[in-house]
Amino acid sequence: MPVRHFLNNWNANYLTSTPNTPYEAIVIGSGFSGLSAACHLARSGVQVSVFETHDRPGGRARSFSEQGYTWDMGPSWYWMPDVFEHFFANFGKKPSDYYTLKRLDPSYQVVWQDEMVSIPAGMPELEALFERYEAGAALKLRAFLKESGTKYQQAMQELVYQPGISIREFLRMDVMKSLLKMDLLQSVARHARRYFRHPKLLQLVEFPILFLGALPSNTPAMYTLMNYADMVLGTWYPMGGMVRVVEAMVSLASSLGVNFHYSSPVDGFEINKQQVAAVFSRGQRVGADLVIAACDYHYAESLLPPAFRNYSNTYWTERKMAPSSLIYYLGIHKKLDGLQHHNLFFDAPFEQHAAELYAEVAWPSDPLMYICAPSKTDPEVAPAGCENLFILIPVAPGLVDTEDIREYYLDVAIKRLESRLGIDIRSHIAFSRSYAGSDFIRDYHAFKGNAYGLANTLRQTAILKPSIRNKRLSNLFYAGQLTVPGPGVPPAIISGEIVAAHALKTINTHSKTLGS
Repeated sequence: MPVRHFLNNWNANYLTSTPNTPYEAIVIGSGFSGLSAACHLARSGVQVSVFETHDRPGGRARSFSEQGYTWDMGPSWYWMPDVFEHFFANFGKKPSDYYTLKRLDPSYQVVWQDEMVSIPAGMPELEALFERYEAGAALKLRAFLKESGTKYQQAMQELVYQPGISIREFLRMDVMKSLLKMDLLQSVARHARRYFRHPKLLQLVEFPILFLGALPSNTPAMYTLMNYADMVLGTWYPMGGMVRVVEAMVSLASSLGVNFHYSSPVDGFEINKQQVAAVFSRGQRVGADLVIAACDYHYAESLLPPAFRNYSNTYWTERKMAPSSLIYYLGIHKKLDGLQHHNLFFDAPFEQHAAELYAEVAWPSDPLMYICAPSKTDPEVAPAGCENLFILIPVAPGLVDTEDIREYYLDVAIKRLESRLGIDIRSHIAFSRSYAGSDFIRDYHAFKGNAYGLANTLRQTAILKPSIRNKRLSNLFYAGQLTVPGPGVPPAIISGEIVAAHALKTINTHSKTLGS
């Protein structure tokens, strides 16, 4: 995958240098952004320590096991494989050195009120499916994906790897030409309707945008690049689950000399002369030359005195947040015919659920839902003859969840699943665990219990996102889904690379030169 020029130069000038005196950096959080940042810092010769609240790495991408089942707790989609390849290639590695990838075919299944449709991975079959719903849609799909592919490539070359520090990043002629082709002032919804009319086809091309945390009508058409990621680059699965990617990055980081401190939450900073001199974890002071907060941005800021924060509480309350999630981890003591690995239940009124997510901020009256059944692909995640289910219902951030609410929506989900599949499921539930907004707050200090960070609206894109650098403390930086490039696993991995590059470049500029 192409990388912007400053990163190429930075790799040559900084990542290969080895300081005479170890330069000490602390990374707060071992999610994808923190692991990426740690690896890139360590490659430069920096002595890196990662402080993780939990007893294992991964942050929101942790896993847990019970009764022979293993669940990925958070991310379950492996899209944009080129980003993973680029990350490992930075260290002379490739994903296959650590885990086995399988492309899913069908990519996923869509459940509508009147039918269940498998979405094929092959382009001829996908075009035939589109043509089935709308005459001429196959050729229109080719044109649509050609345009979204151009956006994807241009975004990767010119936009995604920008640190989002200054408008000057976008004033280069090549970047400005790319921006003119990006449809920033047109919505995804309007752009999609230039190509398709059938409501089911519109749902298929608009659904990837929901990963970005906003309605298609409020998301810049630039993000139709996600359709290229979906339909062309494909949906993949690392055998053993997404936790295998976490384990791979931890293994790489450890080989580079990164030290991991688990069950070690950071709960304070020591500030001296406009720098973070140390962090505090469980009453222990740990000195640092550089700190990257790859935890919840709002929480990291809350640990600072107000005078050293980038943003006020008012700023945060005015942000448009992506949805939170109500999740169920179920172990089913039987095989369930009719499910694919990924299943999108679009069998409820989309407009109603969307209004409750983004406008009314209410619990959904008739929710859409997503069901992942990795045991359809991977025998490792469930006992023989059983199914591992991950059920996710998008909900508005900031809602108060109770056990009664969780039980109610589990009942809704099971009834709908039983109705669609025509089989008994409830009596075969061997294990059940729920996870909702209050858990996101407890486990990750997630602002408003968010699951996906900020919504990718035009006013919260690129330099309009929270900054990766602290504007008052010269050695404190931020990574993760609340800053650039945005929510999702690939953007988180990119975020760690961006912040490591910018942090070392900035520090070098301010005379704390590596190798001096």
